[in-house]
Amino acid sequence: MNWVTAIVLYVIIWMVALFAVLPFGTHPNPEPDAATGWRGAPERPRLGLKVLVTSLIALMIWGAITFVIQSGWISFRSGWMALPGS
Repeated sequence: MNWVTAIVLYVIIWMVALFAVLPFGTHPNPEPDAATGWRGAPERPRLGLKVLVTSLIALMIWGAITFVIQSGWISFRSGWMALPGS
């Protein structure tokens, strides 16, 4: 795996992890808007903490996937999962 593939893989994992982490700990505003009834954005979104947690989770997942790819346990180049004509 070259460095471009590794970066793209990390970005994809990071974005999926972000959408998994975003809902944790969010609470709507207790009082809705008088005119519309809309509660709006969360009261304290704590985005900095969520970006940090997302980065750590993505790094762990990326490391595990990179290890499996580099180890050759899963390969589409040889073995029973090889692509036809290889």
